[in-house]
Formats: sequence, structure tokens, C-alpha cells
Amino acid sequence: MRPPLPLVLLRGGARRVPTAFLSTTAAVVKGKSPRGGVVCTEKFGVAVGATHLPGTWGRPGKTLKDEEDDEVLPRLIAAGAPVVHRNLDYAAIRKLERRDGLQCTAQGAMAVDTGVFTGRSPQDKYVVDDCPDVWWGAVNQPMERHVFDELQTKVHAHLGDCGEVFVFDGYAGAASPAHRLRIRVVTSEAWQHHFCRNMFVSADDDDLLKQSRPDLTVYAAPAFKNRDFRRHGLRSETFVALDLGADTDRQGSSTILIGGTHYAGEIKKGVFSVMNYAKPRRGDVLTMHCAATVASSDDPQSVALFFGLSGTGKTTLSTGDPRRSLIGDDEHGWDDDGVWNIEGGCYAKTLNLDPRSEPSIYAAIKRNALLENVAVAEKSGVVDYASRAKTPNGRVSYPLTHVENRVPEGRAGHPTKLLFLTCDAFGVLPPVARLTPDQALYHFLSGFTAKVAGTERGLGDAPTPTFSACFGAAFLPLHPARYAELLRGKMRDHGASAYLVNTGWIGGPSSKGGRRIDIATTRNLVAAVLEGGVDHDDVTHHPVLNLDVPNVVTSSDSSSVIDANLLHPWASWSSRDDYERAAADLAAMFVDNFEQYVADGFGSYAAHGPQVGVGSADSSSSSQE
Repeated sequence: MRPPLPLVLLRGGARRVPTAFLSTTAAVVKGKSPRGGVVCTEKFGVAVGATHLPGTWGRPGKTLKDEEDDEVLPRLIAAGAPVVHRNLDYAAIRKLERRDGLQCTAQGAMAVDTGVFTGRSPQDKYVVDDCPDVWWGAVNQPMERHVFDELQTKVHAHLGDCGEVFVFDGYAGAASPAHRLRIRVVTSEAWQHHFCRNMFVSADDDDLLKQSRPDLTVYAAPAFKNRDFRRHGLRSETFVALDLGADTDRQGSSTILIGGTHYAGEIKKGVFSVMNYAKPRRGDVLTMHCAATVASSDDPQSVALFFGLSGTGKTTLSTGDPRRSLIGDDEHGWDDDGVWNIEGGCYAKTLNLDPRSEPSIYAAIKRNALLENVAVAEKSGVVDYASRAKTPNGRVSYPLTHVENRVPEGRAGHPTKLLFLTCDAFGVLPPVARLTPDQALYHFLSGFTAKVAGTERGLGDAPTPTFSACFGAAFLPLHPARYAELLRGKMRDHGASAYLVNTGWIGGPSSKGGRRIDIATTRNLVAAVLEGGVDHDDVTHHPVLNLDVPNVVTSSDSSSVIDANLLHPWASWSSRDDYERAAADLAAMFVDNFEQYVADGFGSYAAHGPQVGVGSADSSSSSQE
């Protein structure tokens, strides 16, 4: 006699479903419901008595057409089947978060503690070794196929034994129907389901569910630790493993396995990594680690991009200007029609968050926002944003609907201004400098900044200088040259200009008396750049930095006059000789780092970056045209 089919309870009735509908390889898993019964979800219904939660939720052309069975619910409860919550709305998620002990803050946002991991763990990131065109090395460490398959089996079994799991269906790049990825995130944590609803665009209708399968499935199993990591040749029990597939662009599917870490940023950046693999391989779509804004007047030529690593000011600077509307704060695509947001929300740092200097972010922290690793008073629920008790990398995720001054469509025209944000911990780089197209490619490939404390495990309190290609090397499955070539073509075709903006230190290094450039000053500089206030020849050329540093910055806001001692970083140091030595040291770092690109055909760009063995700005000419 044929065994009974697995049981699924969906909105509109319970149905028997062929095992193949769940997975071509899935076996029925009987687990325990945390409440001894079935929990009805708010959207596409409930859940499931069975499954290793495969990447293929259905097959092409197949829908649920099996007969209904009024006796399914009591049988499902009697079987002790695990519960699957699918596409919950915020109200349902909030109830479950309260059940799980999350604290509701005074601002209405929920707060979660992610435990040991309060940042990404890049040394535990791997890519399956048969994925083509991958930039292998420290960023993309190879994992053997059989190891990935073994981990996937174990993660599926672990999730099946969790008692309840949460399934999110949505899109990455939803603002571009031609380039969006259908994604599914399966996790054991209600708050991670909340995070996904904040950060991606939900599929709030049945359209996605009728598709054959998602382009990308993420399995997040925070409590699962790989005890066999030594046998697998891995670094630790924690892993973020990517199977990018032979071709993730509509013709194949990708899978991400996350184990041993609760930090939700791994989900966000895992999805971004897949986008960075799938889209640039088409040859016409550049994916970028940047924020994007457009003038509120809807001028199609007023789009600006803000490139930079975490902590350099992408979210702060892109959300704080009432004259401009936010497209997105962190991840974008640039195609033949313009730029579009990959995400559906923002993920902002909260350390020292002040409503006076960052009103947009502060106002977004309300009901449905999700705070991570912040200090919250037990009785009052008041958040101490100055506290580093848990980590300097406190975060908040919130949907873009929390941003009043936003572009609802999530897309705009072609950018004309590209701002490369760097957090210079040495206090050497100027607060702003206009770049030539060749200088722009050099600094894009170099990606100099500082890793701000707490964004990754193992960082101390002091910022750590680093070079991160394309201002996001950790998320690049392809060689940086692929992205640089795309950027060069798009800048040329659309007449975009580039600028270097230092949001870091002046007057000395961070460890020896330097001071961080305040947010208000940087905002004024950015506003001037966007108005064309740096597009002039009244500059002083610094030959070591090989930059034309403006002597004056003009702005339509006459009250925002920038002191020349700030514009010229050497003037803010107590010793000019000390400054020049620091500049020479930094230039040598740039030169050493860029050696890796000489063999890749970018050697000619070395002449457009910092130089060693040349004079200081005193021996250079100053133009006053």
C-alpha cells in the first residue's frame, strides 16, 4: 500500500501534497511543535507536517490540486508535526518575538541580542569550488562540493527538528523587474524573519508562490554548529557557504547555508553576494555597494551615489538631506535605464545615534523596526545609543516606508555624481577632492577606508586601515576588474563625475590626537559637491596624494562656509613634517596594494594614485583661475 502523502495546511484549506512538490529529495521529518499544536500564520497560511525544507518549493506548472481533507488538522496535531510560519505580517511576528523574550523599546522597536556574533565573520565564508568565474582567495575561499552537500543535508535536518521554522518569500532588486531575484529565506528565528521583511521586498501576493522555484534560497540555522569542521577543512564550527550555481540568472538557482551565527547581516550580505555574481556576468549590469539619492525636484540628472564600507556614512549622508530623496542606503544596480535599489529597507549603525545630527534614522526607529545589540533599560525600554556594552556595532533595520523622504519606486535615472566615502584613520586625506576619470578607477579599485570597530569579529576599538576593492571586496564573487570595467563604461557613457570624501580624521591619526570630522561639516561638503561647488580649478595639488585639493568650497548655503584649514589637511596638523611623513607612509600603502592589479591590465592607472618619492604640497603649484 502506498504511504500517505505529507500534509500541508494552507490558507483556504488543508491539502495532501506529493513529496516531490516539497523536494525531489526530501524525506518526511516528524518533529515536535513548541506548543503541541499547529500555529496558523497570517498570510499564506500555515504550515507543514513535513519536510527538510528544500530549495524547490514546487515544480514548473504544478499547483496544489489534490483533494481537501477536513480531517487533516487533527491528524497533523496528533502527529506532532513541526510548524512552518510563512510570510508573516508584522503583527504576527511581533507576537512571536514577545513570546521569545525580545524587548520592546520605548520607541516601539523590538530589540534582539545576537549573542557572540555581533558582526560578520568573513573568515568563515566559503564558495562551492565548482562555481565558474569566481575570484578565489581570502574573500572567496573554496569549499568542496561534497562538503557543501553534507552541510546542506545536516542544516535541513536541523531545521526540520527545530519545532518551528519561518519562511520568507520575496525579492532582491524588486525595483527592477528585469533583474530582480526571487529569494526564499528559511530560518528558525522569528526575529530573523522580521529582519528579512524589513530588508527585502515581500511577495505579498501569490505570484511568487506560483513560480517553479526561487532563484536563491537561504537556510539560516543559527544554533547549528558544524562539529566536523576539521574533517571538512574549515576554520571553525561557523560557516557561511554559497553555492552560486552554474548560472544564477534565471536559468539556475543558488543556495546559501548559514550556521553557527545569529548575526542577521550574514543573510543580507549573502544575498548581495549572489546579486554581485549573477548580474555583472550579463555584461551590462553593475551591482554596487553604495547608497543612492535624487533631488526632490525629480530632476533625472540629479542622481548621486555614495560608495563606502560600513561606518563611512552611506546611510547617514544619504538620508539626512531634506532636499533629496532616498533611493536606497546600501546596495544598488546600474543598468541601461538607470539605478535601482536591491533592497527594501535600511540597516543603519546606531552607535552614538543623535536625533539632532541624524534625525531621519532616529525617526525610523519605531514600531516594526528591529534593533540589534543595543543597551536597553529593562524597565523604561529606553535605548542608550552611546553604550558599547554589547558591541560598537549596534544596528537597526527598518523598511524604507519608515523614511519619509524616499523614492517609492526604488529607482531613478543615471547618476551624475559619484562620491567615494573613506574613513581615513591616519588623518591624511582631505575632506573632499574632485577626481579625474582615471583617478576614479584607481580609487574604486583601491577602496581605501578603515574597518570601523565591531563590523567584523576580531576588530578592536581603534579603526583598522584597509583596502577593500570597489568599496566592498567582501561581497565580490568576481574579480574587482569586472566591476571596474563596468563602472568605467557607465561613467563615460553618462558623463558622471567622481569625488573622494573623507569622513574620518583630521589633525592627526585617530590614535594620536586626531579628531573625527563632524557630521554637519561632512553634510555641508556633500551638499556643495552635489551643487557643483567643487567643480573649479582653484585647487592645490598635493603630489604625494596626487590629488587636487580645493582651496575653496562654494555652496548655495552662505552660512556653510568651510574653513580652508579643514580643506587642507596638512594645515590642521601641529607639525607639517609629521603630516608629510604620514602622507608618504599612506602613499606607500596605496602603491603596495595596487600591485595586485598591474598584472590584470590596470597598471597604467597606478600613475593616477598616490606616489612615493615626490615633494609635498609646498613645492606644487596652486591654481587660482
